[in-house]
Amino acid sequence: MKKIFAFIFSLVLGSALYAQTTNTDSSQPDPNAPAFKFTEETFDFGSIPQGTPAPHSFTYTNVGKSPLIISTVDKSCGCTTPTWSSEPVLPGKTGTVTATYNAAAPGAFTKSVTIHSNATEPTKTLFIKGTVIAVGSDNPNNGTPLPTNNT
Repeated sequence: MKKIFAFIFSLVLGSALYAQTTNTDSSQPDPNAPAFKFTEETFDFGSIPQGTPAPHSFTYTNVGKSPLIISTVDKSCGCTTPTWSSEPVLPGKTGTVTATYNAAAPGAFTKSVTIHSNATEPTKTLFIKGTVIAVGSDNPNNGTPLPTNNT
């Protein structure tokens, strides 16, 4: 019984020591990893008419030393549709992430798309914002009638 206990103890201790010596320090970034450099991370559409989809393409350059691969792009709501370069972007080359906002409801908006990739910064968030003007509105109050003076 003592031999079995000693054997199991040796296995556990050996596994712990092996794990400790093979653990890599993840705090040091890979010098060959890909990296994003965006021309902008927030885009303001300004005023857009209601019912008109509003796309904007965010352009980036891979400033790293290996191909940059976007695995997925999440959206903050169902009113935004992201599309992105599906092919690996080689070092020094450019790619795009497009966010299309469905301007269905009047009013101000700020939405985001979050990129997941193999870059040194694996999660990157981009923002779009603006104001949707109600259909048939000629005033800056998003379709709300201007006050009248009934004297």
